[in-house]
Amino acid sequence: MNTLLRSLLLLAAIGAAPVWAQVKIDNAWARATVQGQKATGAFMTFTAAQTTRLVAVSTPVAGVAEIHEMKMDSGVMKMRAVPGLDLPANQAVELKPGGYHLMLMDLKAPLAKDASVALTLTFKDAKGVESRQQVNVPVTTGIPQGQMSGHKPVHSHGHGEHKH
Repeated sequence: MNTLLRSLLLLAAIGAAPVWAQVKIDNAWARATVQGQKATGAFMTFTAAQTTRLVAVSTPVAGVAEIHEMKMDSGVMKMRAVPGLDLPANQAVELKPGGYHLMLMDLKAPLAKDASVALTLTFKDAKGVESRQQVNVPVTTGIPQGQMSGHKPVHSHGHGEHKH
């Protein structure tokens, strides 16, 4: 009976547990920096299983990490921090240069090409329940091959951009 009671309590606990927002992260990368550069951007594509919102980002490599938006305002490109980014259910939301991105400021050291950056992303679902997701983002000097906006991802072999 004791085992049966424990099993029932476990099943009840599982059924009552909050459903964490499941967010798929694709095409993640951060831009490499040079000595003395104190800020850079991180980019990726989110696809949430249910409507959710990206509300925060943190990383041990930067003193400040924020969600930013770049947009044209009266013919001038402006960048500003935003309090969050809506992720509609089953719709890809792309963070890219010149648009929404994660801004990493007050860098503690330069970010070298081929290194990686640990990011902790905080999401909030429609009921206000927060969840955190960690991701390691590769550092590169530019948009990785196959990750151009409007194209389906193409698997890169890590050769970068070739110019002949």
